[in-house]
Amino acid sequence: MAHTFLIEAGRWTLQGSWLERDGMPVMVKGKTLVTWNRDDWFNMGTMLEFPGSERETITLQYRGRLDTGDRRYTFVLQHSLLGRVEGEGWVTPESLVQRYWVLGDRQRRSGFETLHMLSADKYYFSSGIMAGHYLTSAMEATLDRRPD
Repeated sequence: MAHTFLIEAGRWTLQGSWLERDGMPVMVKGKTLVTWNRDDWFNMGTMLEFPGSERETITLQYRGRLDTGDRRYTFVLQHSLLGRVEGEGWVTPESLVQRYWVLGDRQRRSGFETLHMLSADKYYFSSGIMAGHYLTSAMEATLDRRPD
């Protein structure tokens, strides 16, 4: 089965849990839109909300390039919590794996994300944000493709 998330344009919904270092898990819900242009560049926008919580909405705006037939990609990201971010990703047979780092950050924040394909319309998503050597937050969720 070929990947559909990120590799194809589409609309996705996210639902799961967000956990911070010294806190209890909170519900997270979100939406992601992936678009492509003719030059192998993708744009991805994600909005994460925390129903029933005081947490602010998190927005992420990606722009990246994946050459046709390649298994690696690079991206830049504007993250509402972290600021300007750069990253790289790998397309593996069953997962998309990416890591990123915050530009010009004294806290040396970075993160990772893994999207494991369960079906063409569903992925299991896990991620974490680190400051230096310490994990500061984690998220686990499912992504479901919305019909167009």
